Amino acid sequence: MTTYASILTAPGFSIGIECNADEITGISYLEPRPEVAPKTLLAQEAVRQFRAWLKDPAYAFGLPLAPAGTHYQRRVWSQIAAIPAGQTRSYGEVAAAIGSGPRAVGNACGANPYPIVVPCHRVVAANHALGGFGKNSGGFLLDVKRWLLRHENAQL
Repeated sequence: MTTYASILTAPGFSIGIECNADEITGISYLEPRPEVAPKTLLAQEAVRQFRAWLKDPAYAFGLPLAPAGTHYQRRVWSQIAAIPAGQTRSYGEVAAAIGSGPRAVGNACGANPYPIVVPCHRVVAANHALGGFGKNSGGFLLDVKRWLLRHENAQL
C-alpha cells in the first residue's frame, strides 16, 4: 500500500512524498496545496527529515529509497548525491566523472524519482546557467530549482 504526504516547503510549491511501509517510492514537486498528514511511521520520518532540511540545507537525509532506475541512471544519481549542499556541477562535469555525455546525464536527472534527497537541482548548465529541471526548461519547475539553489546558498 502506498501512502502520500505533502508538505508545504516554500511560497510557491509543495513537496509530495510517496512511500510504502518500508521505502520511499517517489518524491515530487507539486503546485501549492494544503498539507496532507503522514499516515505511516516512514511518512512521518520523511516529513521530519524534510523539515530538518528546510531549516538546514546541509542536512543529510537518511531515508530508505526503493530501488529505481537503470544501471546508468543509478550511476548518475550516485555522482549527484555526492555534490555537497551549496555547490553545483555542470552536466558535463558529471558526465566526465562517469565517462558519459552531458545530454544523457540531463536525461537521467530528469528521471530522478527522489529529488532533493538525490539533489539533481545541483546540476547546472556549462555556463553556470540553471539549465533544465525535471525535463523542463522553464516555468514552475525552473522556479523550484532556482529556489532550491538559493536555499542552499549555491553560487551560479
